[in-house]
Amino acid sequence: MQRQACIWLSPVDRATLDGWVADRNTPQKLVWRARIVLMSAAGAGTMAIVRALGKSKRTVGRWQERYLAQGIEGLRRDASRPGRKPPLSAAVIGRVVEMTLHETPPGATHWSVRRMARAAGISHTSVQRIWKAHGLKPHLVKTFKLSNDKQFVEKVTDIVGLYLDPPDKALVLAVDEKSQIQALDRTQPGLPLKKGRAGTMTHDYKRHGTTTLFAALNVATGEVIGQCMKRHRHQEWLRFLRAIDRAVPKALDLHLIADNYATHKHPRSRHGSPAAHAFTCTSRRPPPPGSTRSSASSA
Repeated sequence: MQRQACIWLSPVDRATLDGWVADRNTPQKLVWRARIVLMSAAGAGTMAIVRALGKSKRTVGRWQERYLAQGIEGLRRDASRPGRKPPLSAAVIGRVVEMTLHETPPGATHWSVRRMARAAGISHTSVQRIWKAHGLKPHLVKTFKLSNDKQFVEKVTDIVGLYLDPPDKALVLAVDEKSQIQALDRTQPGLPLKKGRAGTMTHDYKRHGTTTLFAALNVATGEVIGQCMKRHRHQEWLRFLRAIDRAVPKALDLHLIADNYATHKHPRSRHGSPAAHAFTCTSRRPPPPGSTRSSASSA
């Protein structure tokens, strides 16, 4: 059975505690601590103090014991609390990094945060912080493919040079195609957007075949020269090159950057050039089939 605290107040302590309760500028935590001690000294029981102050029995008992042990000064300050958990040692951090880089968990392809936490004996949030600090992302895998092109180095050098240091009085265009674009149309016309109503369209559609978009991006300005054609052959490719030739001012040389698609490497496209990425034609007239007034790079 819990005993009631027996507190006797000296005149000095009573005057101090009464002053705390009466002063409107006293922090409230000191006010209710003082009232606990005053009511205890007046003979009030623990439950009476709990009901009067709205505090728990544990709180009342704690501050009664604090006053008995430390006096007025014990009421002024809170007891020291345990500090933050000690940081992880360098050995633990190194172990997590080592396991992430050179080991795989049993029955899995890569580490997850919680699987690593169980293996290392730390929390999953600690694992997250370690991975973030070291830039580790075991769940991500990037794919790559090495080129088997014998002229790969020369082409990369040429293309990077065009991007980083384009020649004077020249235009650098990145050219590509998007094939098999479906030309779709709704079966009925929809209603436009208006206040209080969303725009509408039918759930079904009808097909109008496919088309291929040929586009040339000006790497300096972001402008695009585009043209849609029904098929995707070297004939359409040459037709698009002629369209580029007509759209570009006469005073500028053209440098085209394209990929290694078979259409770009057709004999008529290469026009007998000794290298697939360096053929030129100075003619301003629309070039004959298989040539342009540009130097083209493929990689």
